[in-house]
Amino acid sequence: MAESNFVDYVKIYCRSGKGGRGSVHLRREKYIPNGGPDGGDGGRGGHVILRGNRNYWTLLHLKYDRHVFAEHGGNGSKNKSFGKDGADKVIEVPCGTVAYNAETGEYVCDITEDGQEVVLLKGGRGGLGNWHFRTATRQAPRFAQPGEPMQEMMVILELKLLADVGLVGFPNAGKSTLLSTLSAARPKIANYPFTTLEPNLGIVSYRDGKSFVMADIPGIIEGASEGKGLGLRFLRHIERNSLLLFMVPGDTDDIRREYEILLNEVATFNPEMLDKQRVLAITKCDMLDDELIELLTPTLPADVPHVFISSVAQTGLQELKDLLWTELNKESNRLEDVRHEAIVHRAKDLSKLQQELKDMGEDEDFSYEYEEVDDEDDFEYEYEEEDWDETEDETPQNNRP
Repeated sequence: MAESNFVDYVKIYCRSGKGGRGSVHLRREKYIPNGGPDGGDGGRGGHVILRGNRNYWTLLHLKYDRHVFAEHGGNGSKNKSFGKDGADKVIEVPCGTVAYNAETGEYVCDITEDGQEVVLLKGGRGGLGNWHFRTATRQAPRFAQPGEPMQEMMVILELKLLADVGLVGFPNAGKSTLLSTLSAARPKIANYPFTTLEPNLGIVSYRDGKSFVMADIPGIIEGASEGKGLGLRFLRHIERNSLLLFMVPGDTDDIRREYEILLNEVATFNPEMLDKQRVLAITKCDMLDDELIELLTPTLPADVPHVFISSVAQTGLQELKDLLWTELNKESNRLEDVRHEAIVHRAKDLSKLQQELKDMGEDEDFSYEYEEVDDEDDFEYEYEEEDWDETEDETPQNNRP
C-alpha cells in the first residue's frame, strides 16, 4: 500500500545563525599616523521563523527536509564597516500548526492565520567593533566583542485542522458516507472498520450561497485516549472544531451508552473539549420505522440536540444542516472567536512522548553535529604597528634638539 501524502506530524532540527564578531582595526593612512580605532560591528545571525501559508495543507514538504539552518552573521571590518546580517530561514507551514520542544515537550507557538509569523529561534547579535571602546585614556583599544552564539532546538510540528464541524464516532458509523453526501469530498468508503486512515475535509453548501467546513477523522474506539486504535493520533484534529457532531448508528443496542463512551474519550484526551457545542446524529435510520424511532427518542440524552438521518436514503440531511447552521451561528459558538481567542495547549507528557514519536515514525535519533570554530585561533588584528618612540613623542616641541 502506497504511503499517504497526508503528513500531520514531523520532527525537525532547527538552528539559528550566530552573530559576527566585531573588528579590531586601527586606521592607517598616509599622513595620518594616529588614526585611531575604526573597527566595525559584526552582523546579526539569521532567525528561524515559522510562517502560516494557506496554500499548504500538510507537512509533507518538511518530512524530507528536516535540518533547517539560518545563515551566520558576517564579521565587521575596517572603516567602521558593518558585517552582513545573516539571512533568515522561513519555514512555511499550513494554518493550524502547533510547535513543541521535542526534548522537554513544552508548547512553543501556534500558527493559525495565513501570513502569521513567529520567530522560533533568534539569531545571535553581532559583536561591537573596537571603535565603540575608545575613551580619552584608551585611544587605541585592541579588542572587540565576539558575536552571540546561535540557538538550536529539536522541534515537533503538529497539524490540527481548522474546521467548523468535526465528526466523532466509532468505526463504520457512517461518517465518511455523510461527508461524501453533503460535500464534494470523496473519502474512501467500505464495509469494514478503520476505512478512513487520515482526516478528510469537505465544504458543505447551505442556503443563499453560505457554507461551512466539515472534518472527518478516523473512527475512535473505547480507550482511544490511551493510545488504542487510531484515535489518539487524530483526536487533535477536532480540538479546533467549533462544533462536534457525534454519530451513532441506529441499529446500536444502546445509543446513549455509545454516546457516553465517545464523550468520555474526548474528555479524557482534552477536558476543554467538553465546552464545545455538541449535536447527536443517529445514522442509518433507513433501517428503522417510525414506531421504533418514537421508542428510541425518550432514551436519547436530553442535554444534546439530536436528529435521525440516513445518508443512503437522503433523509434528515436538510434538517441536520439546519441544526448545525443554527448551532454554529450562536454568539458563544463562532469559529472566528475560537481562532482569535487564546487556545490553551497542554505540554506533552514526556513519559508518552517517545512512544508517540515511535508511532509516528519519528523515533530516529537524528541531529546535526556542528563543529564550533575557535575564533581566537584565526583572529588577526587588522592594524599596523607604528615604529615611534612614545617618550620622545611626548617631549615638548621647544625642548627638542
